[in-house]
Amino acid sequence: MPAYAGPAAARPGDIAGTLKLLAYLGLACVLIVLDHRGGWLTRGREQAQVFVQPLWAVAGWPGKVVDSISDDAGTRSSLIAENRRLRNALLVSGARIARLQAATADNERMRGLLGAVERGGLDVQLAPVLDIDLDPTRQRLVLDAGTGDGVRVGQVVIDAGGVVGQIISVNAMHATALLLTDPDHALPVAVLRNGVRLVAYGTGRTDRLTLASIPLSSDVKVGDVVVTSGLGERFPAGFPVGTIAALRPDESRAFLVGDVKPAAQFDRGRDVLLLRSAPQRPVIGPAPATTSALAPSVSVAPPASVRAPAAATTTPRTTPRVEAPRP
Repeated sequence: MPAYAGPAAARPGDIAGTLKLLAYLGLACVLIVLDHRGGWLTRGREQAQVFVQPLWAVAGWPGKVVDSISDDAGTRSSLIAENRRLRNALLVSGARIARLQAATADNERMRGLLGAVERGGLDVQLAPVLDIDLDPTRQRLVLDAGTGDGVRVGQVVIDAGGVVGQIISVNAMHATALLLTDPDHALPVAVLRNGVRLVAYGTGRTDRLTLASIPLSSDVKVGDVVVTSGLGERFPAGFPVGTIAALRPDESRAFLVGDVKPAAQFDRGRDVLLLRSAPQRPVIGPAPATTSALAPSVSVAPPASVRAPAAATTTPRTTPRVEAPRP
């Protein structure tokens, strides 16, 4: 074997690879020149994108579906939370509005009570209503005031409309009042227009009293106002009792029977007034002939028991005094 060997002969496979490489390089240069001058590759890429776009859309559907489901779930959760918050806020607002309406109604009733006191110059005390029994056979009112607050048996109970009833029992903390509408209650009344004296009986209903044995010859009409007559000295005269709503003959056809709509509101209100002293007695009936045409048909004159002697003068009370019961 010789010590030195010359260069190996080129193999046919290497020559072919070199030629292919040169051919590819030449093709690349040609394509670069053509793309630079005519933009053929750009247009080719655009056409390819048109054909490949549907494939991209199909391939992106799963991701879009997952994103949509995630967004919908988040939106639904936020809507549920917002709906719950708004519902709670609505309930709170409704409760506040109801409380304000109740306070407004109580304020109006208290104004009515104070207005009745101011108009009549009455000496009264305020008594909260603790319980009410409107059973057809038993009409009672339990007041949160007792002997410690100065309440006594026989005291007259009124509200802004008129007479409510009278106190029939008292203990240290509470008092029970018999309502005018109790079936066992009878009240001497008089027609304000002409002074005709009648008796009003309870019917067991809070919206009606009954006038029995009205003479056919008496001048009593539907719409006449009925007030307390003062007979029996239990109820002071002149307090509103109600308005005659209907008149009809009784079974004997010799008398009339009247239905009276009470002036007091027996089934509402949380406070009533208790008369502490009898007011000045009004004269019920038509005004005297010497009375001016503008004067009302009810004139007020003090009773003989409270008239001052000739040597002294008295000043009538003009400022009402309302005393609330002790807590």
